[in-house]
Amino acid sequence: MKNYYFLLIILFLTGTGYKNMPIHRQPPGRPNIVIIMADDMGFSDIGCYGSEIHTPNIDRLAKEGLRFTEMYNNAFCSPTRASLMTGLFPHEAGMGALADAKNRPPGAYEGYLNYQCVTIAEILDQYGYYTALTGKWHLGELRPHWPTDRGFDNYFGLISGAANYFDIKKTKAPNVVRHMALNDQPYTPPDSGFYMTNAITDYAVKILNEQKQQEKPYFLYVAYTAPHWPLHALPEDIAKYKGKYSLGWDSLRVERYKKQLAMGLFKNKVKLSPRDSEVQAWNDLSPKQKKDMAAKMEIYAAQIDRMDQGIGKILDAIEATGKKDNTIVIFLSDNGACAEGGIWGFDNRKNGLPPGGVDSYMSYGQSWANASNTPFRYYKKWLHEGGISTPLIVRWPAKIAAQRDGKFVNQVCHLVDIVPTILDVTGAKYPKEYKGNKIQPLDGQSLLPEIKKGQLQPHKPLYWAVNGHKAILVEKYKLDAIADNAPWELYDIEKDRSELNNLASKYPTKVKELAAMWNAWAERVGVFKDRPPLAKE
Repeated sequence: MKNYYFLLIILFLTGTGYKNMPIHRQPPGRPNIVIIMADDMGFSDIGCYGSEIHTPNIDRLAKEGLRFTEMYNNAFCSPTRASLMTGLFPHEAGMGALADAKNRPPGAYEGYLNYQCVTIAEILDQYGYYTALTGKWHLGELRPHWPTDRGFDNYFGLISGAANYFDIKKTKAPNVVRHMALNDQPYTPPDSGFYMTNAITDYAVKILNEQKQQEKPYFLYVAYTAPHWPLHALPEDIAKYKGKYSLGWDSLRVERYKKQLAMGLFKNKVKLSPRDSEVQAWNDLSPKQKKDMAAKMEIYAAQIDRMDQGIGKILDAIEATGKKDNTIVIFLSDNGACAEGGIWGFDNRKNGLPPGGVDSYMSYGQSWANASNTPFRYYKKWLHEGGISTPLIVRWPAKIAAQRDGKFVNQVCHLVDIVPTILDVTGAKYPKEYKGNKIQPLDGQSLLPEIKKGQLQPHKPLYWAVNGHKAILVEKYKLDAIADNAPWELYDIEKDRSELNNLASKYPTKVKELAAMWNAWAERVGVFKDRPPLAKE
C-alpha cells in the first residue's frame, strides 16, 4: 500500500542521512540481528504454536529455526521491553511499571529507562553496528528518553503505548495523547492511507534494503503494536476470517490444544486448564452475543494475519540483502493475551459501530484471551503461565544445524537472556560504566550453547513483580501470588505447567525458602519503594 507518510520518510532520510558514524568492514562470522516483537499476543496465537490463524511467514521462521517452549516475559508492555533492551529485571532499569511522562522519583518506577542500565543498541553502537528500531518504544514518553537517545541510529514508530491503528489522534479517552516520532523529531501520520502495522513493516523493509550496500553489521528491532487493542484491521484481512469463530472459545481452546499435543509442543504432557470461571460457556450465549463476540475474534485474527504478512516482507528483504545465512532473526511476544475489558471486552466509543474501523475502539476481552493463551491460565498482568509465557523462535542458518530446523527447545529462558546471547554471538562486551554512570550487572545468561549445539543448561532463579503480583522460578518450582498479601501458590512446572495442582500446603519448607529468596530480591531492586498505583486488572 503506497502511503503518503512513506514518501515523507524517504524525503527525510535522503535529506538528512544517518548519524555520522565510522564505517567498519564486517568481520567474518559477525552476525546481523533482527528482533521482531508482537504486542499482547497469546501463547497459542500463531500456527506453529497451535493456532488456526494464517501465519505462514512466522511458521516459516519456525521451520527454518528453533522453537522454544519455556520462554518467559514480564507480563506487561514496558517491563518486558525494558528487560529485552537491557538484560536486567525491569525494576533495575526504572521500568517496574508502564512508561509515562510523570516526574517520578529515582528508583524502580521512574517511567523511563534509567542511566544505571545500558541498552543493547548502545552497546552494539560502540562495536560498529548500525542500529535501527521501527515500531513501539514505550520506554520513555519524552525526550531525552526516546530511542535515538538510547543508542538507535534511526527510529520510526510509536513512542507511546496502544494507539488507534488508522489515526493516532483518535485515542482511548479524550485526555490521552499518543506520540509518534521519526528519528528525534515528532511525527504525525497523514489523515488517510495510514495503517500502523503496514507503516512499521515498510520502514523495516526500507532499512533492510539500504543494508544491501552497507558493510557494517546491523541490529534491527521491529516492535509491532499488533494485535494489541483497539481491534482495528483492514477489510480484506477481516474477510478471511468471516465465520471462522462461530463455534466459540470453548471449541477453539480444545482444537488448539489438540494441535499443540499433535505437534509435540511440550516436553511433558500439559493438561488443558479449565475455562476461566468468570467466562461463560459459549453455548449459553444468545445468538446476538455469539455474533458480536465472534466478530471481535475475527478482527483480532486479522491483525495477526497482517503482522505476519509484514514479517514475510521483512524476511524477503533479509534474503535480498544476501546476508540471510548470517542474520539471526528472533520472534517473540511481550506478554500473554490481554483480558482488559472483562469477559465481553470494552467498547470505548459506544457509538453502535461494529469493531474494526477507525471510529471504533474495542478489545476482545477475557473470554477470547483465555483461548489465546491455551493451554494456560490467566493472561497479561498475571504471573501465571498465561501471562508470562511467550513463543520464542530463533533462526540463524549459519550456526543452527539443518537437522535441528523446526525442532522444539525445552530450555528455560527469559527476556533477560536476549542481551547476553547477543553479546555472546557478536563478541561485544558488557560495560561496567557507560557515559560516566555505573551500570548494573546483567541478570540473564547466554542461550548460545543451546542455539548452536543443543546444550540445555540450568537457569539462574527468575523473579517477577508486576502490578502487585509476584513470582519466582527456581529449577522446577514456581512460587507465585496474585497480590502483596495473597497466599503463595507453589507449582511443579515440569509436571504441571498449567498450574492446576497447588503444592503450597504439601511443601511448606519449599514455600518458605523461595519466598525468602523473592523477598530478598524485591528488597534489592526496590519493588515496594515509591510504587505507583496498581493498574486495574
